[in-house]
Amino acid sequence: MKRREIVVGALGAGTLAACSQERKPMGEQASAFKPVVWKMVTTWPPNFPALGTGAKYLGDLITQLSAGRLTIKVYGAGELVPAFEVFDAVSSGTAQMGHGSAYYWKGKVPEAQYFSSVPFGLTAQEMSGWLYFGGGMDLWREVYAPHGLIPFDAGNTTVQTAGWFNREIKTVEDLKGLKMRIPGLGGEVLKRLGVTVQNIPGGELFQALDQGTIDATEWVGPYNDLAFGLHKAAKYCYYPGWHEPGTVLECMVNQSAYEALPADLQAIVEVACRVTSQRMTAEFTARNGRAVQTLVDEHGVEMRPLPAAVLSRIRVVAEQVAQELAQENPAAAAIYDSFSRYAKQTAAWTRMAEGAYLAARHADL
Repeated sequence: MKRREIVVGALGAGTLAACSQERKPMGEQASAFKPVVWKMVTTWPPNFPALGTGAKYLGDLITQLSAGRLTIKVYGAGELVPAFEVFDAVSSGTAQMGHGSAYYWKGKVPEAQYFSSVPFGLTAQEMSGWLYFGGGMDLWREVYAPHGLIPFDAGNTTVQTAGWFNREIKTVEDLKGLKMRIPGLGGEVLKRLGVTVQNIPGGELFQALDQGTIDATEWVGPYNDLAFGLHKAAKYCYYPGWHEPGTVLECMVNQSAYEALPADLQAIVEVACRVTSQRMTAEFTARNGRAVQTLVDEHGVEMRPLPAAVLSRIRVVAEQVAQELAQENPAAAAIYDSFSRYAKQTAAWTRMAEGAYLAARHADL
């Protein structure tokens, strides 16, 4: 409660006011608005650490900031709709909000994958910069508009691990024939390298890996992987997460439901999403380090870097996949162009700033 009071104090006077200035004054619309209850459906198991609890935090924060005028009831994957039906549920109005990641809807909106994570693409910090100051958010909303949806940035996993494997990966040839759970553009990359790719909801991963339905899986990172017990089903955990260097988690809102809200509640939804995104990024940063120690020291997990030659080959294919997606339609081309220009514009400073600093900090390790 105290933490949220601080959030309200810090953001309420500044960010809420700024957001409200962009909309019509609430006036009589707000005073006449009757409290409503929205449903939020998610792709995550109920109350799963960081992901499920992050969605729950978002719902609770909106409820509290609105003093109950907008109450959010959160449903985990399978509680109201299956994990991969969240997009349709919110688009149709079955639920007013959804929490997931845009690459899950690639069958419906292929170009949406750019707003989730691009292999060898932008980190969490860089993605935030592109969305809010590089034109990314405007493009994202254009893509979702035909589906009656408004997307918001509502989380980030930061750099992930490359995944859990039941065999050693020493060369690119070792990838051939693997059955692996990996979504999005990363899945398409590995498919071209001989991997049989599957997309399995998080709640089913341990069983699939443990029973041999799949030979490998990526999920998120040490914190979430430990929670699922993936170390009990596979011996080797490889890094870095080339496929998901800064995966954005989204809150999608039914456009009709959103537009029916008075201006102040619209602002609360937007600001609560931003706060949740910042909080989730901080949580993953803090928890992953502790989880690595637990996996290595208590469970004997072998954390291994992917060989440089393997990463080099994957990167070549990843660039081909991202460029080919851009050729599918004008929307994809515009997004890829914006994404690529932003990445090039910030590359030099990233090398001089974070890159050089981290190299110096770890020079003696």
